[in-house]
Amino acid sequence: MARDYYEVLGVSRTATVAEIKKAFRQLAREYHPDVSQHADADERFKEINEAYEVLSDQDKRARYDQFGHAGVQGGNGFNYSGGVTGFEEIFEEFFNGFAGASRSSARRGPRPGRDIKVGVKLTFEESVFGVEKEIEVDRLETCDVCNGSGAEPGTTPMRCPTCKGSGEVHQRQQTFLGTMVRATTCPQCHGRGEIIDSPCHNCRGEGRERKRAVLTVQIPAGVHEGLQIQVRGEGDAGDPNGPKGNLYVVIDVEEHAYFKRRNNDIILDININVAQAALGDVIQIPTTDGDVELTIPAGTQTGRVFRLRGKGIPRLRTDGSNSGRGDQLVYIQVAVPTHLTEQQRELFEELAKSLGKDIRPQNNGRGFFDRVMDFFAGEQQP
Repeated sequence: MARDYYEVLGVSRTATVAEIKKAFRQLAREYHPDVSQHADADERFKEINEAYEVLSDQDKRARYDQFGHAGVQGGNGFNYSGGVTGFEEIFEEFFNGFAGASRSSARRGPRPGRDIKVGVKLTFEESVFGVEKEIEVDRLETCDVCNGSGAEPGTTPMRCPTCKGSGEVHQRQQTFLGTMVRATTCPQCHGRGEIIDSPCHNCRGEGRERKRAVLTVQIPAGVHEGLQIQVRGEGDAGDPNGPKGNLYVVIDVEEHAYFKRRNNDIILDININVAQAALGDVIQIPTTDGDVELTIPAGTQTGRVFRLRGKGIPRLRTDGSNSGRGDQLVYIQVAVPTHLTEQQRELFEELAKSLGKDIRPQNNGRGFFDRVMDFFAGEQQP
């Protein structure tokens, strides 16, 4: 059976959080598997950490006090895999994080090249259908003279005497867990592991030189403003034997004269005159695929929306492929003429007489503004 958690930590049932934490620290120093000489250190440390996990948490401790081990089992089990939350919390205070210390002790390899960002401007149509673009990039490339070694041809870099070619130096620290070793970049060779006595005259020992490259990049259909397209291995060159960085092409889409984009739909505002609205008409509507006919029914009101299915933006997947297209939404605005000829005025006056002058307030039903708001909220389809 599991031991009482208070007994495991050696504290009373009325112990404060500070007392529990202090007891855990003392036991962690003694039983952590990396430093302890006890034969049962691994099991004891798991037991100590499990007890601390419960007693340091107010809610878990309350359940444990009321129901015992049954109150904290089930969804609150423990999984020990060499590093546990309670211990990491203590470790964080002393060593700026267990994970960080582990990473710093790993041997460093050749440094990869830096990533580069470059902007490309597209027309609205290019963003819809995709395009192949030539892009100029200023980047660091491997030196043609020394082939990236940084040494003058005919000479050879020598191994760094400080780090013995490893690119890092080690510092030992005494802690409550014993001796800890911290790895840092060698200050003499700056991580290269080599010292260059005769630097290359072309790159001055850098091993890289700045050049301008012209690349052809395929822009997929359906890209949008601000999207970044990754082109692997087209960034700066890295250290010798190090990978190149990546190129990120940032999309900038020019505004269209009359098309607007909303997600994968294209928005188009169209003005029709009062005669077309009242009597109906068949009109030509521009789309990115060319003009199409649109039938305006008699009695069409301002705010009417017509949906042209499949005439919108291609849906871009994360792998650069497409899955269908959005729609084009045509918003109707009935344009009231502001300048009339004499004949038009006479006709409107005749029309006004036949329509009368009665003003009829709308009831409390849903008006035009409400319908527009419903549409944008996705509650009503045009």
